[in-house]
Amino acid sequence: MKTAKKIFDLAGAALLLVATSPVLLLAVLAVRASSPGPAIFSQTRVGRDGVPFRCHKLRTMYLGTLSLPSHEAPVSAVTSVGKVLRKFKLDELPQFWNVLKGEMSLVGPRPCLPTQTELIEYRRQLGVLAVLPGITGLAQIRGINMSTPQLLAETDATYLRTASLWLDLRILLGTLYRG
Repeated sequence: MKTAKKIFDLAGAALLLVATSPVLLLAVLAVRASSPGPAIFSQTRVGRDGVPFRCHKLRTMYLGTLSLPSHEAPVSAVTSVGKVLRKFKLDELPQFWNVLKGEMSLVGPRPCLPTQTELIEYRRQLGVLAVLPGITGLAQIRGINMSTPQLLAETDATYLRTASLWLDLRILLGTLYRG
């Protein structure tokens, strides 16, 4: 499963990066036109085995906004373009680079900030930190966010116990077609 998942991730990320590159380019231009600052935002997140890495996203907040989990960030900090990017999850497109670099998987537990110590501890206890974080995951399609750390970690652990390429495909499709 490990080798198959790696091949699935690399092939999928490469394909999706090429397929979404026109959308990514338009999104970059929209971010740059709507507010000052770079279009790509890189933030330290917790990766496999608790090792920090730089997670890439399209910037959805105004420059200078504090580095907070999305559920704690003030709504007024999100740009008008950012609201659209978040709604359609387009802000996550640069993470295909993280997958190609081997820092993330297409599907897995969403990477959290190093300051989210409660979630990190739950994940450590449940063995969730042993895997690469994902662009999307079981918790996301179930509507569970980082504001409920224990439930999120338990859902991540459930994903690990039942992980398969078939489940990953279902989660990817669920991410695209939810709501």
